[in-house]
Amino acid sequence: MKTPFHDIFDEHRIGLPSVIGMNELSAKAAQEGLPFASDDSEKILFLAIDMQNDFMEKGELAVPGSHQDARNAAHFLYNHLDKITGIAVSLDTHQPQQIFHPIWWVDQEGNHPAPFTVITVEDVQSGKWRAVYHPEESLAYVTKLGEQSKKELCIWPYHCLEGTYGAALESQFGNMVFFHSMARKSTPLRIVKGKEPLSEMYGIIKPEVSRDGDAGNLALLRELKNYDRVLVVGEAKSHCVLESLRQILDFYESDADMTSRITVLSDCMSPIPGFEQSTEDAFAQLQEKYGITVTTSRALTFK
Repeated sequence: MKTPFHDIFDEHRIGLPSVIGMNELSAKAAQEGLPFASDDSEKILFLAIDMQNDFMEKGELAVPGSHQDARNAAHFLYNHLDKITGIAVSLDTHQPQQIFHPIWWVDQEGNHPAPFTVITVEDVQSGKWRAVYHPEESLAYVTKLGEQSKKELCIWPYHCLEGTYGAALESQFGNMVFFHSMARKSTPLRIVKGKEPLSEMYGIIKPEVSRDGDAGNLALLRELKNYDRVLVVGEAKSHCVLESLRQILDFYESDADMTSRITVLSDCMSPIPGFEQSTEDAFAQLQEKYGITVTTSRALTFK
């Protein structure tokens, strides 16, 4: 590498706007002389889930540990630029008027729920919480969550609103993504998720409750098959990372060759507080059932 890590990734500006311009970054990348990603004999995808400003430690839905996760993920990319064939990034993307935001619901006094309030089907049936928008569909949604043994509806702080800084890819990690793109001639894959107003969407494949039998992002699922290894990082480990993995692994349940290609870099993700033990239990179950690898960015080696 000709470009020092800190010329690309400023550890003191995680979650803040980058001061390096893309044209300057491009000039540095051009000096690297790395082979085209298309020439890689082993195809490796680096899948970064929701590594966005609002999930950083000073964001609207801050995940403790996210700054170190971003550092670790960027260091890994930097150290293995010549090995990583492609990078895919998912972007949680919302509007204020969505079923998991406070504005959607009111109590009997007209007050909106505080962030992190859990709304159950009993709460809606009793009138404890009333949907301001689409009341019949809202009741059907919380009912369906219960029937499918999904997480109960949680009211989240407003976050990742489309067009805001919080919805953007974290700037320093983004620098490394685009540096890789320019140095390896590899276009990043962008996955926009979470725009359905009547459902949460933790996973990158489909909403928590799909309407009309929607099978989800089949194009992305097929794209994953083009890689020999898929490395997973992101936020939050307890929600969007976990559900993304479940959706991918459920789809490829009968394809052990595909599920065994997936590696989770556990030091590049953190859970939302209060979900630590349930998250570890869930990941252990995925390891046992599907044979995925869970390791750290420091421990993972390549041929």
